[in-house]
Amino acid sequence: MEKRVTFNERWLPYFLVAPQIVITLVFFFWPSGQAIFQSVITEDAFGGNTKFVWFDNFVHLFSDPGYFDSVRLTVAFSAMVASLGLAISLLLAVMADRVIRGATFYKMILVWPYAVAPAVAGVLWGFLFNPSVGVVAWMLSAIGIEFNYVVNGNQALILVVIAAVWNQVSYNFLFFLAGLQSIPKSLIEAAAIDGAGPGRRFWDIAFPLLSPTGFFLLVVNIIYAFFDTFGVVSALTSGGPGQSTNILVYKVYNDGFRGQDLGGSSAQSVILMAIVILLTFVQFRFIERRVHY
Repeated sequence: MEKRVTFNERWLPYFLVAPQIVITLVFFFWPSGQAIFQSVITEDAFGGNTKFVWFDNFVHLFSDPGYFDSVRLTVAFSAMVASLGLAISLLLAVMADRVIRGATFYKMILVWPYAVAPAVAGVLWGFLFNPSVGVVAWMLSAIGIEFNYVVNGNQALILVVIAAVWNQVSYNFLFFLAGLQSIPKSLIEAAAIDGAGPGRRFWDIAFPLLSPTGFFLLVVNIIYAFFDTFGVVSALTSGGPGQSTNILVYKVYNDGFRGQDLGGSSAQSVILMAIVILLTFVQFRFIERRVHY
């Protein structure tokens, strides 16, 4: 028999969800509406001389080869951040789940990076790989590898990916560890009794049971790579060198606040929002079919 929660007062459920509704309206729908409105107008930096131009901002955007370069860069960057972040955090969660002595300290160390703001993470990794005073750059130079992300675009992209993954690994780790610890030990023990090794037990039992957690983290990590990595890019490379790290979310800021192209920047933000919504829909429509709840 299904149990349902009942309220004595009809207004109480609406009162309880009202704060979340207000937050969603103020911090999502209102800015989204403003972006859509500004994407079909042109105005100067002071908000004057407003002119309604319909879809001219979008037409100009789609005729810009640099924009499509940024789209391709963002797709590759998001794929690297999501895949590396999930793989590394899953490995760390499996290792932490096996630790018996000092497990609390081990887990605490792995959770710490999540408390670091993306901009601070960018500064930290930039200092470590600084070609003049960076410790890691000096170590790489000692073994014959010249790492200078200031002038090398590929190295700059690699460094941004490393910083972004490092900043997100702790979040993924917490969910994977919770998922592993929620798996009934009786299933693992039964497989061990049947002669299955650690690898077989993980891939045949633990990994399928982690699929809902993995699917949730896949969606979260892609959204993180599209939006929340702005601080890392801004603090570490500012989109350079040579636009090699100019991902979409940073291009929106760069064109809008530095280039003062408010209409074009708003059009980019609308397209970016549509891309993320489309990716999320595709994930829930197709990838979720492989998820076993």
